[in-house]
Amino acid sequence: MPRILLVEDDKQIIENLTAFLRTEGFTVDAATGQQAALAQIGQQSYDLLLLDISLADGNGFAVCSAVKQMTDCPVIFLTASGDEYSVVTGLDLGADDYIPKPFRPRELISRIRSVLRRTGKTQPVLEYDGLAVDTVKAQVIKNGSEIFLSALEYRLLLVFFNNRGAVLSREKLLMEIWDIAGEYVNDNTLTVYIKRLRDKIEDDLQNPRYIRTVRGLGYKLGE
Repeated sequence: MPRILLVEDDKQIIENLTAFLRTEGFTVDAATGQQAALAQIGQQSYDLLLLDISLADGNGFAVCSAVKQMTDCPVIFLTASGDEYSVVTGLDLGADDYIPKPFRPRELISRIRSVLRRTGKTQPVLEYDGLAVDTVKAQVIKNGSEIFLSALEYRLLLVFFNNRGAVLSREKLLMEIWDIAGEYVNDNTLTVYIKRLRDKIEDDLQNPRYIRTVRGLGYKLGE
């Protein structure tokens, strides 16, 4: 799955955006400043950089410039600075896209996927036992046929795929799928969505082969 480095000095944005991106199938690391970001880029390969202009130390322009000299990692600027100078400066430094805050989460995901496609860094389709999730097209395929899921069902399935083989408690699932706007999914709603998801992907609801209940602990996908 694509690995994203989020460089942002607002810890609340880091927390919310990281949770949201993970439910969309991305691996996310975070850095709050210029030095930390460059250190992580030197140690880890990333498929995309989400970069704020204003940082705890230094600025996003310096990070973008250094990254473009070091790697071929695409860069999307996230910033409250909507002035023409900031846009032009970022693009002149090699940024691949630019989206001002506040942004709509779905628009950000669309921009990320567009940049990944354009730069040849799209992720492979996630697959398990005849069930496949194409996170670029946001499609779920089972045995060659598309399964149509709601947005929350899709996000829930991605959480299971991204944690395949691990037991996920109800608390963990609730934490992973809460809406980035702050509207939390409650326990009863989680039960409903797990049932709806199973109805769509399982052949035998009495003996599910994908989303399995681990008594007293939670649920898991796979062995």
